[in-house]
Amino acid sequence: MEKRVLIIGLGLIGGSLALNIKNTYTEATLVGYDINNQQLQLANTLTVIDEIAPSLQEGAEQADFIFIAVPVAQAEQIIEQLATYSLKSDVIITDVGSTKEQIIKKAELLTNKGWQFIGGHPMAGSHKSGVTAARGHLFENAMYVLTPTETVTDEALKQLKLLLEGTKANLIVLSPKEHDKLVGVISHFPHIIAASLVHQAEHYQEENELVKQLAAGGFRDITRIASSSPTMWRDILLHNHDSLLHMFEHWFKEMEHVREMIKQKDASKIYDYFVKAKQFRDQLPVRAKGAIPSFYDLYVDVPDYPGIISEVTGYLAEEEISITNIRILETREDIYGVLRLSLQTEEDRKKAKDCLENHSYATFIAD
Repeated sequence: MEKRVLIIGLGLIGGSLALNIKNTYTEATLVGYDINNQQLQLANTLTVIDEIAPSLQEGAEQADFIFIAVPVAQAEQIIEQLATYSLKSDVIITDVGSTKEQIIKKAELLTNKGWQFIGGHPMAGSHKSGVTAARGHLFENAMYVLTPTETVTDEALKQLKLLLEGTKANLIVLSPKEHDKLVGVISHFPHIIAASLVHQAEHYQEENELVKQLAAGGFRDITRIASSSPTMWRDILLHNHDSLLHMFEHWFKEMEHVREMIKQKDASKIYDYFVKAKQFRDQLPVRAKGAIPSFYDLYVDVPDYPGIISEVTGYLAEEEISITNIRILETREDIYGVLRLSLQTEEDRKKAKDCLENHSYATFIAD
């Protein structure tokens, strides 16, 4: 039986969901809506969707499934609009936002009318954006969290899981509160810390201009996530403020503990502190996808002579391997330099590694 699936928001996540569902369930008709008409038309041209919704209202009222694939602040506005429409009695609505409690609260506008709303958060992403970056395999092996409340029927949850089965994601069910605490710890709070470290370096630069030059290496790498969208992170922090404020109390205690160890010059405790951190960190899954998009970096030792970068990228182009970013980490006369190539997926990184090693380049992957 044909099902009409409306995707609201045709960026990376919305486009990838559309591609996945379209390619997996031939009986589904994928309908797209986006306030960015250029993205919408592009999605249609690239056959990411089957149809363009004439309007949000018309697309929503004809839909069996509705995916709200827009940032969390916009998602609330979409929910308010949907609540004014005459949706199908058995419609199933979900979102893809990285915070859940506030969205679920807003979704009471829908559930109070008897419609089924199931919060969702696919923990997958890319360093590219827009519908052109959409990939049908984006969610493969990623965690995809669903946060149904007591108003959600078993049948509705079953139907949504079935629709998402083709993503090959690991579907897990959490309460909205539990979800927000978890992503706060492993995603939201780390973004705050990264931004804070950058601010600290900027302040210190006023005393010593060497800061920017020295920060070009490892410091730049460990604070990568501070370059994420400011608008997105503003909205996420405002949505997840309760969990984050609670985490600040723990963080202050943690930093005070470290400060005291250093103050007391307690070598044994300082050593143990880093040992325990190393042990826990080393036990984390290496290849699994988590809440923060992975960086699929490949490091390549290259001799310092003109044209070396075009030579490396040329070999990869021959194998149709796409690079998302390239950076020279070290180039000094008469020694090998290092290129850091950022790729889209683990599969692309492996192909790039094999390709370059076949051309006698030494490569390595940092843990």
